[in-house]
Amino acid sequence: MQIPGFTHLYGRIFAIFWTTLLVVVVTLVLMFQYDPRSVQTIPNHQLQRFQSQAEKINHRLNTPASSGDISLISRVKNLTHRRDNHNSQLYFTTIDGDIIAPQKHTKALRNFITIADNPKTPQQRLYGRWLMAGPFIITTEQQSLYMYRGQVWRGSPPFFVQIMDKPFKLLLFTMLVSTPFLLWLAWAVTRPARRLQQAAERVARGEFEADPTLEQGPQEFKQAGASFNQMVDALNNIISGQQRLLSDISHELRSPLTRLRMATALAQRKQGQSSELSRIDTEAERLEKMISELLELSRMQVNSHQQQQIIDSHSLWYEMLEDARFEAEQHHKTLTYNQLQAWPLKGNPNLLISALENVIRNAIKYGNNIIEIKFTQQQQQLLITIDDNGKGVPNDELDDIFRPFYRVSTARDRSSGGTGLGLAITESALRQHRGDIKATPSPLGGLRISMTLPLAR
Repeated sequence: MQIPGFTHLYGRIFAIFWTTLLVVVVTLVLMFQYDPRSVQTIPNHQLQRFQSQAEKINHRLNTPASSGDISLISRVKNLTHRRDNHNSQLYFTTIDGDIIAPQKHTKALRNFITIADNPKTPQQRLYGRWLMAGPFIITTEQQSLYMYRGQVWRGSPPFFVQIMDKPFKLLLFTMLVSTPFLLWLAWAVTRPARRLQQAAERVARGEFEADPTLEQGPQEFKQAGASFNQMVDALNNIISGQQRLLSDISHELRSPLTRLRMATALAQRKQGQSSELSRIDTEAERLEKMISELLELSRMQVNSHQQQQIIDSHSLWYEMLEDARFEAEQHHKTLTYNQLQAWPLKGNPNLLISALENVIRNAIKYGNNIIEIKFTQQQQQLLITIDDNGKGVPNDELDDIFRPFYRVSTARDRSSGGTGLGLAITESALRQHRGDIKATPSPLGGLRISMTLPLAR
């Protein structure tokens, strides 16, 4: 089994888990030395006070009794009896550990005697709420004794003791300790993931450019980034080959089409006009137009990310709209549009002009006599609706009219002269600019085309 390296994502997760566990365990172990329930050295200020008390008691026991001959044990019992209260208590034992007085709290005392029996290094330990301290040497003429002191401990338990006593607090403490490590792990994971997401969004917009920063971070993301860049390079090669193929096809087709139209013109000059020659010339012209539009659609899908800039809507479409209104008037039709404002758009100006122009010219071509164009800002989007009062499109074909070479069976058939690429070019241009387009029945009775484009910030 291979040991996970820190450069791998699973290795980092493994390391952070054990690092967090190690930090929590080491912290608790180190803090246990401050646990009053364990044997500890008495602080200096308390030690001096206890030693001073032991010296006073030692002096009292060495002073001759005024009431006759009283044994040392009796004097010790009397001394402990007079000091007995609920907050503190003195204990006396022999050097061998036999308890002299008093008999209460002997359980804690017996346990403490076994672990603290050196008067040179007095210690203390907490038993519940009862704090034992000692031993302190008491030297008399008859024998030497050990004195221990017990008192009620009123301090609050240390923080780590509270944590250990309550599992919920221990869980919160572990979560608090692990938070910095987990935040770093989340940052290490999400940063390359965001870079990969942004790169995918650029490709979706038609920007086929490799990003070297994708090959940074954990090993898994490095491999994913390298594979992504290889995919982008492969797409660029495929698209370049497609462009070369289309260019070659265009050149090879246009040359015989040009010769065909020249031959048709010569035949018409020699033989005069005929329906057959006119039909040949019309079909050749239509085929040449179809090839031009197909090449335009291909170039748009490949190079839409080039020459992008921020431009306002008024400067972008005003001249085109005026030309379209003039063209509509020549066909005895009325084209109206509301006032354009300087809405900012980011993209390729030529593609945006072509996208709207294709829809408007379709409306002029297929509308009876009314074409209405409306521009509306909706939050951070620009909505454009183009309505006409023509024959419209059947409801079951509204989604199909944006497919290349698709012709509606009613009004938009071959006899109209269309190639079926105009709306496909518009749909491709809007998609490359993160926009949207849809077709619905118009309130005027014909077709409504609704286009949305995001406004530049």
